Amino acid sequence: MASLADLIEAHIVALVEEAGGVVEIQRAILAEHFSCVPSQISYVLSSRFQPERGYVVESRRGGGGYIRIAKLEPEEDIADIIENVGNYLTQDEAYSYLTRLFEDDLIDLKMFKTMEAALSRDTLAVDLPLRDLLRARLFKAMLLAYFSVREDEE
Repeated sequence: MASLADLIEAHIVALVEEAGGVVEIQRAILAEHFSCVPSQISYVLSSRFQPERGYVVESRRGGGGYIRIAKLEPEEDIADIIENVGNYLTQDEAYSYLTRLFEDDLIDLKMFKTMEAALSRDTLAVDLPLRDLLRARLFKAMLLAYFSVREDEE
């Protein structure tokens, strides 16, 4: 059985898709819909709608406040990902980026599994923060190499 967080996430994803990529919601109304506290909605937004998963979340507090959730376009993703990764990348962040690339059909399952293995903490068996530094550099290098090859060269 799906958890409440899973149900809320699925509902928000459906709303974003129905709205064509951008939706505005009110936390209190969504909480009422799911019979939960607004902080549960905040938790789902902060943990499951991150930039590395392909979303931008903006909020405005107050009585007329809203939360705007936008799905990033795949064409913008690669340059944005490389720019947003920065100098350090955790395994969880890397796997979130990979999941997003796979779900957006930008990489296939074989590349997903290859990159996942290369970026794992077991493969990068050095101490922090060096491990996260190496992971960020490897990830960016793999993305640049993969997306620089034109389809007619394959």
